Parts: sequence; structure tokens; C-alpha cells
Amino acid sequence: MEQPAEAPQAAPRRISQERQKLTGLPLYFQGYLSVRRSQSQEFRLFWTELRGTTLFFYNDKKAPKYSHKLDISALTSVTNIYPDENDSAQFILMLLNEKLEVKADNCEYGKEWKGFILTVTKLSVPLDESLSPEQLRKIHEVLDKEKKRRIMLNDCSSTSQNKESLPSKDYSSTVTTMPACFYAVSRKEAIEMLENNPLCGNLILRPGSDSKNYAITVRHVLNAPCIKHYRVIPRERSYIIELERQVTVKSLQDVISYFVIQTHGNLKPFIMQTCNEALQMDQSSESKTQEKS
Repeated sequence: MEQPAEAPQAAPRRISQERQKLTGLPLYFQGYLSVRRSQSQEFRLFWTELRGTTLFFYNDKKAPKYSHKLDISALTSVTNIYPDENDSAQFILMLLNEKLEVKADNCEYGKEWKGFILTVTKLSVPLDESLSPEQLRKIHEVLDKEKKRRIMLNDCSSTSQNKESLPSKDYSSTVTTMPACFYAVSRKEAIEMLENNPLCGNLILRPGSDSKNYAITVRHVLNAPCIKHYRVIPRERSYIIELERQVTVKSLQDVISYFVIQTHGNLKPFIMQTCNEALQMDQSSESKTQEKS
């Protein structure tokens, strides 16, 4: 699919309002992007929206429902790739468990995307991008909005009725040692992740709805799929798992280990990389089977 020649225009107002209700996140930047994920061989063109620290991908500019999304809050680096013969700007977003290649229509457009992405993930305006005064003005506005949004997520439980926020207590000190199965998602999003990606695992650690605690969401498959949630309360030097009989452990990793051990390995931490590797193995096995036949 060829990149549109005209400058990207915003989606119709009605569509934007529907997307706002669906995502519950503020829109910071939007336009066409070609993306290639780790398990893909070719780029695919999407109408893309940056909302909060999440990229939402739409098959069509006027589609109210996104086809998929990507949380980039754990962005580790952005690597430039030199422009190709079409003057397209290409760069790589490195996340903890995934690599995403991104291609913009031109270098100027690519600089804007990188500027907004780095600003919302690092909470600072990048200094090494040659952005115009008007672009910098918009990026500074987005920076102010994102800082206010983070404060509301951490301090205002009243704003978490539809979207659960990050636990404010000790969050900054524990984020670097979070288990791999921790995702800053709501209860509803955690359920969707478990239901849509069973190969990734069946246990997610997430923020609690009260802005103070954590929660474990698990998906059992016995006679029928069953979703359960468990509260995890942080203390000064320990964590309490709220069960029929409370269990106290020393770290969040010990919380995960407790569930895995007590279920004899039936519960497995949900890790996207595991899912991608399993998918690649399935595709490889399928290809070999087709070759033999």
C-alpha cells in the first residue's frame, strides 16, 4: 500500500470523539505511519494515534475501532535509520520486550513523530531534534498535558473510575525492578490481553483501581475459562496477598513466584516476548509441514 501523497489531515470530529470514548486517553499526535513488528517481514500502513504513552493503529483513517495498540511507556531507545531513496524517515523503537520499526512519509514528519514519542515517554523535550518553533510549541504543550495526566493517575483515585491508574506509593522506586509480567493496564485491558493471547501466559500483575495497591489477574482454563483478581497490598518492606489467609512476601517477584508454585506451574507469567516466540515457532512448524507435503 502506497503512502498518501497529501499532508495528513485529522480524522473527522465524530470519529475522534468515538475514539476518545473508547481509549479514554488524550490525543497528542496522529497521522499515517508504516510499521513493522519483530515477527513481521513487511511494513504495513496504519493511521496512527499517539494517546498518552500508547500508540493506537487503525486500518482506516475513519475506523472508530483500533486494530491493535502498543504501550510505549517502557521505551528504552529510538534509533535512526538513514532516509531511503524515497526520502522516507525510518527509525526503530526499542521496548523491553519488543522492537518496532517505523517509517514516516518524509524526514520532517519523522522528526515530529520522534519528538512527540520521546517527549511523552521521557517527560522531556528532546534536544537533538531540529524542530521548528511551531513544532516545539506543540510538543511543549503535550509535555505539560502528559505531566498533568501522570499526576492525576498517581494522586486522584476519583479520575480512575473508567481507567485504573498507576499506584503512587513507592511506584518510582519499584518500577525498575518490576516483574516482566507487570503491565500498566486496567482490569478490563488485562482480561482482554489474557483472552486474546493465551500463548503469552495467564497471569498479569497490574496497578490496582485505588491508586495505592497492585492486583493480580489470572485466567484459569478448567471446564471453562475463569478470570480471577487478587489484591496485593504494598507495605514498607513487604507485600500482602489478600487470600482467604493472607500471605506476606518480600517482593513483587515473590508474589508472582507464590502463584506459580502454589498452582504447580499451571499459572504462568504473561510475557509478550514468550508469545511472539511461540508464534514464530508455530509459523516455522507450519512452513516445514507445508514443505514436506
